[in-house]
Amino acid sequence: MFCKELLGAGATQIRKANYANQGMYFQAFSNLSIGLERIGKLCLTLDHFIVTNGEFPTEEHLKNKIGHDLMKLYKRSQKLITERRLKVKHQLLLDSPIHKNIIRILSKFAKGDRYSNFDFLVGGRQSNPAGDWYLKVDMELYNKHTTRRKKQTIQENSKTTGEIMSRLGMVWHTSEQGAEINSYADASHRTGVFEAVAPKRQLYVLQIIRYWVDILSELQYLSMHINHEAIPYFNEILGGFSNRDSYFRSRKIWNTI
Repeated sequence: MFCKELLGAGATQIRKANYANQGMYFQAFSNLSIGLERIGKLCLTLDHFIVTNGEFPTEEHLKNKIGHDLMKLYKRSQKLITERRLKVKHQLLLDSPIHKNIIRILSKFAKGDRYSNFDFLVGGRQSNPAGDWYLKVDMELYNKHTTRRKKQTIQENSKTTGEIMSRLGMVWHTSEQGAEINSYADASHRTGVFEAVAPKRQLYVLQIIRYWVDILSELQYLSMHINHEAIPYFNEILGGFSNRDSYFRSRKIWNTI
């Protein structure tokens, strides 16, 4: 299933993206935004199937009534849970600031931020999805989940690295925000932050995917009561994303599930 491959690739790539590998951000954002939009639309498609007693929505309905806005899709999913009294397996609503920031960034990316490099070249509106992610996701994760001792270790390591390596060579990178990284201390500190938050950012993304998979599975069962043969077994296709957090933490690669 294409949606499964998109989500698996995006969940894998988001763990690898950093200032030295910024193309990975755009790969992850592209796969995740398309994958989440598709699964969100699948949920609303099944809801339409239930409401109309077995009719799928038209292309015009999908395009004009459902749209591409991930934030709107999320709000409509919350309404679905309440109206249909869905028994979502994992009772996690994506109301934390970090979850919401991830959805907003992916939603903006889907609606136009994917063209940010072209916008810069032609003097259009300025946007920086990787920079937004660093400030609104990575730094929030770092402040929330990284212990004071770990932060101190990162700081000490970056200082030591800077003192030693500055005598041997030079570093030249660009940060996610577009600022120049020209010291080993800065590069080392950013690497330390990345290594600390990478597993957490992947976990939060997987929690967002799981939220949609759980809703889709519930709607699948309701739809099958109307026409069993018309509805795929989404719970089997996307079952790998419906696990507990403990399982999510146990693996790094998700494009092979």
